[in-house]
Order: sequence, then C-alpha cells, then structure tokens
Amino acid sequence: MDSTSSFAKSLFNAVPGVLPRLDPGFRPLSLGLKAYRSALAAESSAEQVCIALEQAPGRITRKDLEIFPPAARRDADNLRYVSTMLNFLLWSWGGWRVVLSGPEALCQAIVAEYAPGGARAFDAGIMSQAFDRAFQIEIAAVVPEASSSPLVLGGNLEGCRIGFDLGASDYKVAAVIDGEEVFSAELPWNPKVESDPAYHYERIQAGLKLAASHLPRVDAIGGSSAGILVDNQVMVASLFRAVPPEIFKEQVKPLFQRLQTEWNLPLEVINDGDVTALAGALSLGMTGMLGIAMGSSEAAGFLDRSGRITGWLNELAFAPVDANPEAGTDDWSGNPGIGAAYFSQQAVAKLAGPAGFNFGEEMALPEQLKAVQTLMEQGNPAAQEIFETIGIYLGYAVPWYEEFYELNHLMILGRVTSGAGGELILSKAKAILAAEFPELAKRISIFLPDEKSRRVGQAVAAASLPRLVTKGESQ
Repeated sequence: MDSTSSFAKSLFNAVPGVLPRLDPGFRPLSLGLKAYRSALAAESSAEQVCIALEQAPGRITRKDLEIFPPAARRDADNLRYVSTMLNFLLWSWGGWRVVLSGPEALCQAIVAEYAPGGARAFDAGIMSQAFDRAFQIEIAAVVPEASSSPLVLGGNLEGCRIGFDLGASDYKVAAVIDGEEVFSAELPWNPKVESDPAYHYERIQAGLKLAASHLPRVDAIGGSSAGILVDNQVMVASLFRAVPPEIFKEQVKPLFQRLQTEWNLPLEVINDGDVTALAGALSLGMTGMLGIAMGSSEAAGFLDRSGRITGWLNELAFAPVDANPEAGTDDWSGNPGIGAAYFSQQAVAKLAGPAGFNFGEEMALPEQLKAVQTLMEQGNPAAQEIFETIGIYLGYAVPWYEEFYELNHLMILGRVTSGAGGELILSKAKAILAAEFPELAKRISIFLPDEKSRRVGQAVAAASLPRLVTKGESQ
C-alpha cells in the first residue's frame, strides 16, 4: 500500500463528522469509500479492476471496481482502494485463489503485498491454512464469472436431532424433537490446554451420547465451533491450539468427519458466528442478518436475504475498518485498523488509556472490561465515553459492511454489549448512521438481542443445520 506519508493527501483521510475524542486518528473506511467514489464520479472516464476469489470448485465470488484513470494522478488512492477491498473480501468471503484484471502496475503491486515478506503475507498464510491449498494470486486478462452455491443449511426442524456448541470453557448439547428442545446440558471442559486430540474427541462424543439418550432415535447432528471450518473440517481453531501442528492435521482436522462416519447420519458443523445469526433469525423470522459478537475478539455470522448460510469465512476480526495506516496493529496479524481492535474487549483496553484509566499490563482483558462496566453502572463519564466510542466505530462500520453483505439487519451481542454499555453502543451507532448515512438508516435495523431473539439457543439452532437424507439420496 502507499506510504504513511501519502495518507495526509488521500481521499481516505476522511475525518468523521463525529470524531471520537479517545481516538482522533480514526478514519472510517465507509467515509473514505464515499469520498473516493464521489471524486471518481466527477471524472469523465474510469478504468476497470475485477477481482475473483475461488473458495472451492464451482464457488467463485467476484467484485468489479471502477478506479481513477492515469490522468487523475490518483495512483496511490487507486492502490489503497483496490488493496483494501481485496483484503476485506478475503476475510469476509474467503478464497485460496485470487484472479485480478486491471492496470498492470496496480495489479503487480497487489500481488507483491501477498508474496512472502509482503505486507499481506500473514493473510495469505491463513487463507492457505483455511482452504488447505497454497494461496495463489494471479493477473489475467479475463476474470472468472461469479458462480455461487450457498450452503443449504439451517432451519431444518423435523425429526430427532442433536445440536452442540463448542465454547472455550463449556460445551453445550441439546436434544431436539421437531424443533422443540427436550434436553440440554452444559458440560465443562478446558480444550485450550489439552494437547491430546483423544481428549477432544472423547469429550465431544460423550456429550453427543448423553443427548442421544434423551431421544427415541437420532436423525441428524449439527454443531458450531469457533474458528474456520470448511466442509466439516477444522482448518483453524483456537480451541485446539495446544495440539501440535502435525497431530492437528492428522487427527483434529478430520475430527467431525470421523464422527459423521461413526454415527452414519447427516452431520454439519460450521462457524459459531453463523449459528449465532441463525439462532436470531429463527427466533425473529429475519433474513439478510449480520450478527456481530463482541467478546474476546470479533466474531461474525451472516444469513443472506433468502435465509441461507453462505459458507463464507466471516472472519471480520481481521478485516479492516479504519483507513488510517497508523491505526493500532493487531498483535497476531500485525495489520492496522482491523475489526478486533474496534469491536471486542481489545477495543475497551485500547480506549482505556486515553480515557484516563491505568489498569496495568497485568490485568487481563476480561477483567478490564468488567472494571469499565462496573464504573459505567456507577455513572463514571470516562467509562461511558469508551462505550460511546465503540458505538461511533459501529455506526461508521455499518455502511462499510453493507458494501459486502446485503444487509437488512445487524445484531450485536457478546460481553462488551452487556448491561448499560451495550445500550449506549447501540444508541450511538444508530445516531451516527442516521446523521451520516440516512438512507441506510431507513432500511437497516441495528439491535441487541432480547429474550425473544434468545429463544432459540445456539445448540438448538445448530441442530437444525443438516437436511435429512430422503430415500434414494446419499449423505
């Protein structure tokens, strides 16, 4: 991407109308995009850039962009625009292969970003791991057409089903008959420190058998887990971080496929963010819903306007939201301005210092969040400003997210949204959206889950994932 020094003159250096005092360098990508396209509209001509991402055979997503012509002397902004769009596409849609067409110098600059040692080498490495293929980015005269096949998952309520949800400290299971929960349990486990994959397999299997004991038969099993899962394979997951890499690949990666073979029935396991969105949608009858969980990181899930799970990565914790190249970097990826630093406990910790709090490095992020929430309940204005700032972030992020997701609804949840702080985040986000993007405010609702939207639990929603195999079909 262009150097930090050039950002001062960039169209993406768009100062928000409501500038957060705790983060005066915040430059929302939504406003940068708006400024870029407004300036481009004044030009008499434009050049074309096409981006195609391949996730699997028959699954290609595509984005076509217009950029400034050479005479406009906007090469640095063209590169920033295309590079940022591609990076967000990789973390939201995902793909092991990227095909670019457009001006040669611009495309070559982007290819260099994803090369070993390049600015996006981390992103390329995660995509390789997620799709179990060497990441490729190439330049071509012709870019493949989009060919999507959304997963037909969720909302299948008939029959006797087991649902499970793998969390960091407990493992939830539910027995469901025709959409009604007849048994549920939370089973304690501590997966992050267990290096033996047999521990994980046996604990999951024990929970499934417990749920099965409350059903006359089992027709299907559905589950959710944090991490990146592709075709029922665990590609990247912090739950199993203690398992050595070579053993992970041999025994953890195919864990759910092994369970499917042993149970010999339809089984589907997907990202927990998608199941969160599905649970809300099943309760409220909503589609076109993006769910964002603000917890230790930012987790996301999406149902399209047909009520289908897309099968995209939705790893928005690593997707950019702030255009400022001097925005704080993530300690894992090293990338500046990504979602985890704006919509999670990390955001609270980042803003605590500017707000006047000195928690010290020894205080863990969950404890910092609890401390700020307690002060918020006591009416502390500095604590209130932290949640207001996160609300400002969110209000400006909605139009940016809408660029990639066909949104009708945005549901926010997670520990950061608990209590009065969550209401403040929500109200501030709505105010920003109404003031800066009034047309979007009219058609996109932002809400916190209430008891109605919590009626379908995560494990119960997961149970609805598999479609039952009918006579004559293969699994």
